[in-house]
Amino acid sequence: MIYLKTKDQINKMIDAGKILISVHHALRDKVKEGVTTMELNDFVDNFIVSQGAYPEQKGYEGFPYAICASVNDEICHGFPSKDVILKNGDIISIDMVVNYKGWMADSCWSYPVGKLSEEDQKLFDHTREAMYKAISIVDENVRIGEIGKCIEAFTKPKGYSIVKEFIGHGIGKNMHEDPQVFHYDAGIKGPRIVKGMAFTIEPMICMGSAAMKLDKNGWTARTKDGSKCVQFEHTLALTDNGVIITTDQGDV
Repeated sequence: MIYLKTKDQINKMIDAGKILISVHHALRDKVKEGVTTMELNDFVDNFIVSQGAYPEQKGYEGFPYAICASVNDEICHGFPSKDVILKNGDIISIDMVVNYKGWMADSCWSYPVGKLSEEDQKLFDHTREAMYKAISIVDENVRIGEIGKCIEAFTKPKGYSIVKEFIGHGIGKNMHEDPQVFHYDAGIKGPRIVKGMAFTIEPMICMGSAAMKLDKNGWTARTKDGSKCVQFEHTLALTDNGVIITTDQGDV
């Protein structure tokens, strides 16, 4: 069931988004060579709590951390670790969900560590562009299935592959709600987008094959061929004033 949000409820999601945006802004100076992914997790955890909010991922179905910290070939759900030290040329995707007064904001942002290779920089830039191209087509009566078609049409000619096992989702008082949002052409139209719908778009794009495997922790997904994967994600809602990106960082 798709839960449509009122103007007041979307405003509450925007409030949660403001905290999440502030975290990502702060992370721009924190992500650097020599930093461990556990240090980033602890920073985010403390930051969110200091704002009177809660890192919703922490404890979700047993996930133990405030962020997913996925480095290079890790697709998503990477476990922060004191042993993972960022180095020049890495790409880290940091995914988090902020629960503020019972309403959610969800965003993953990828960060370059030092200087990326030309090939990696293109993957980075194209994944972010794919997300924004998909957001740009969201409007009343557009079918949800068009989002995945848009992303595939942009990324496939560039030789990239799209992870199919993990998808976007509705969001509101719960982290995961209907509708399901595919990032590839799934061959289905899906429901029509209407005012009051709120959901995420979060493509995970791989340099090589999108075939994946799970680590022993049962959470972390990574590419089987060891190729790099990049993810960008925003939460958005359709309102009387058009699309609002509740996690919009403004200057990126």
